[in-house]
Amino acid sequence: MATFLRESDIEKLVTMQMALDAVEQALRLKGEGTAENTPRRRCRLENGFLHVMSASLPTLGVAGLKSYTTSHGKAQFLVHLYDTTDGKLLAVMEANKLGQARTGAASAVAARHMAREKSSRLGIIGTGWQARSQLEGICAVLPIETIAAFGPTTSNLEAFCKEMTAKLGVPVQPAATAEEASREKDVVVTATTAKEPVLQGEWLAEGTHVTAIGANFLTRRELDVEVVRRSACVIVDSAEQAMLESGDLASAVEAGAFFWEDARELSAVVTGEYPGREDDREITLFKSHGIALEDVALAARIYAAATKSRVGEKLDL
Repeated sequence: MATFLRESDIEKLVTMQMALDAVEQALRLKGEGTAENTPRRRCRLENGFLHVMSASLPTLGVAGLKSYTTSHGKAQFLVHLYDTTDGKLLAVMEANKLGQARTGAASAVAARHMAREKSSRLGIIGTGWQARSQLEGICAVLPIETIAAFGPTTSNLEAFCKEMTAKLGVPVQPAATAEEASREKDVVVTATTAKEPVLQGEWLAEGTHVTAIGANFLTRRELDVEVVRRSACVIVDSAEQAMLESGDLASAVEAGAFFWEDARELSAVVTGEYPGREDDREITLFKSHGIALEDVALAARIYAAATKSRVGEKLDL
């Protein structure tokens, strides 16, 4: 019988280290040609979208899909996990926390391979749900000593800084502007729902690593063209998905500041096929969209942990 895992179950089982290990392993398998990812597809609803994305990791014995709806500003996520040997359904999981963890882990894997080893100054634009795992993941792989955060709502920003300082043991200070959160930083993260750029290339110091996780529609942008133009290395999680969804990169292509063929996948960086950085002075960019391969790999580890701990409800299907 399949196992059903609720958000409360996932909260008990998942850790950032689990997510880091799962995402890096999945990307390595993809780089080696033994895993397959299908980009997100969207269908319109009366007041939103249905999103579906899938992946297969035969080496790990699992395949799966994530489906979710976005409507009236709310999202509802589910992951279905299957056994690749007999095709049986192993688990159905509510996947809000799962998706948050895998997104933070993907950014952390990119930072591990693309940021300077001694990066200690982190800036983040955005203080929402996904911003929390961004800080947790990056602090797990880099020696971060100070964090500056900016968000448009003062009360939310102050609460975010207080919460994350306590969680990470690293001081998270509020910045007055997005520019203040970005200047003279080793790593800058954008984690927003912005439609127009919140980060400008002229603010970036030499050697900065940028991670942009929002703007996964062609009509949305977090980065101005200059961020992309100044980036010596542009890495994406899926080249195919980036062409379907990245307003940041599409705008740079339209401006003649970037060519799609210059984008490389994070899986190639993880395997060493392509360098994430060649010089400490380079600005590097990871444009994250979130791929099913990462969700399925993490779901497999959560399922294994749930089975061992006897967590979850049995579904007689």
